[in-house]
Amino acid sequence: MEYESAEFQAVIPELSGEKHLERIELYPGMELSFVSFDGEDSVSFRHPPMAYILEINYCIAGRIGWHMDNGNQIYLGPGDFSLHTMDVCAHSRITLPNGHYRGMILWIDLKRLSSAPPFPLVGCGITGEFLHEKFCKDGACTALTGNEKIQRIFSAFYETPEQLRLSYQKIKTLELLLALSVIEVKKQRRLTEYRFEQVEIIRKVHDQMTENLSQRISIESLAKQYLINATTLKEMFKSIYGASIAAHIREHRMEGAAELLLSTDLSIAQIAAKVGYDSQSRFSSSFKQYFGMLPKEYRRQRDGAMVVEHPRDSGLDFV
Repeated sequence: MEYESAEFQAVIPELSGEKHLERIELYPGMELSFVSFDGEDSVSFRHPPMAYILEINYCIAGRIGWHMDNGNQIYLGPGDFSLHTMDVCAHSRITLPNGHYRGMILWIDLKRLSSAPPFPLVGCGITGEFLHEKFCKDGACTALTGNEKIQRIFSAFYETPEQLRLSYQKIKTLELLLALSVIEVKKQRRLTEYRFEQVEIIRKVHDQMTENLSQRISIESLAKQYLINATTLKEMFKSIYGASIAAHIREHRMEGAAELLLSTDLSIAQIAAKVGYDSQSRFSSSFKQYFGMLPKEYRRQRDGAMVVEHPRDSGLDFV
């Protein structure tokens, strides 16, 4: 089919609500966009099911979960990327487990790539058919963790000086295609796909813990309650939310405590109890480790700018 620019413009998804994506044309049939979501649980995409358009997503920060047509869900964290054709995600819904995401999307018209590739790719064998067969055969979505080389290529799309950025983006698009052409997918670390039912269990575990911060619940008791192996529970939770259960809930406890310090006149001991600490001194120590200051110092600086430093995961199995 002869490529028509108007047809390719329909590639850009229509997002629910009032959001729009800024498009950057790199080459005929290749476009780039950067996306940023904050404070949302999910976002819907609607577009025609175009099997000849390859979509490459790269996660810069935050986490994003893709609900694929086959019923599986894949979660990307910083440095992860995925490739699929746009018939797979025609009416997809994505979730933001931690409420924020920043990433980039590269769209490539596979027919155009085969019939009229950018000059540096002429004759090198990187065609639309080649990429489709390698990454998208039978409606597959290939989701991988980025190695150092791939991450270096992606980072140049947004870390270079603004006056040189478009030139870098054009060059790095070609470099990315060259790198993808030699990747041995079987040897790469693939992201795990989960069934909807599995993800729902983890979301219920998450909601139970974050809605009851004053309680201390063992992972073993959660595993028994939801009829899931404790090791599987921990692995799936980290894959979806990007942190261990202990580290993730600790973050919620500290953020909840900070909000109470700023919005109420509760004593520090009362706030400690509300976020699951039976010891004020232990709470104060954890708070300082997280925020870099004691709770009373944080409260005194209510109108100042807070710089949050996240503590390392202690590995404890009680949350």
